[in-house]
Amino acid sequence: MGSAEGKCIMTASAVKRALRKISSEIASRNEDLENVGIVGIRTRGEPLARRLAALVAEAEGVELPVGVLDITLYRDDVGLSYTQPVVGPTEIDFPVTDRVIVLVDDVLSTGRTTRAALDAIMDFGRPAAIQLAVLVDRGLRELPIVADYAGRTIETTRGQLVRVSLEETDGKDSVHLL
Repeated sequence: MGSAEGKCIMTASAVKRALRKISSEIASRNEDLENVGIVGIRTRGEPLARRLAALVAEAEGVELPVGVLDITLYRDDVGLSYTQPVVGPTEIDFPVTDRVIVLVDDVLSTGRTTRAALDAIMDFGRPAAIQLAVLVDRGLRELPIVADYAGRTIETTRGQLVRVSLEETDGKDSVHLL
């Protein structure tokens, strides 16, 4: 199947192209960009959200507020482990109510992380709409959740993993199928 890293399905340039495409789609779909906020789901959703906001600012001249959401305590499996969950900070320093929120994550698979994020974001207010942007959509849904924006859609099996590496967290951008 290739190297120990698995099969490379997105190079650094492919990641960059995918994020440009997503940022363009966000701008096209949301006429009033002044009413849009971007919220990254910890951990790799955070740098992706910041990059998307920077790309929208570069192309459209509008600075979108960026927040970070920790969903640890909202997960439906939080009590199923014997280890104490590690909770990171949630940082949303802008009003959520009546704003379009673009939730950002690296990979969409079962939909459970997104469901937890929806619950968490509602604790901050009642958005006008919530849109989902992911770098990779790998199928395998257990819940009826669909990405509004996806950089790449692939078909995977339950035994396969998708590993996203980002410059900010891992020193390089790439996506591998393991």
